[in-house]
Amino acid sequence: MYGMRAQDNAPATHFRCDRLCRVNGELYFTTRERTLEGPFENREAAVREIQAYIERMQFLCMSR
Repeated sequence: MYGMRAQDNAPATHFRCDRLCRVNGELYFTTRERTLEGPFENREAAVREIQAYIERMQFLCMSR
């Protein structure tokens, strides 16, 4: 998939992957910024927070 993020200088290939992972039995998600967010009680809670995180990041980019 070719596309550009706001901070990219040129189109690049970005691969989607499952951003959910378990660390010591707890559920987290990883971000493009290479942060680990969580822990979450279950997959549904993590997916909701992923969407909220994306919306926050988009808002911050638009506010600049």
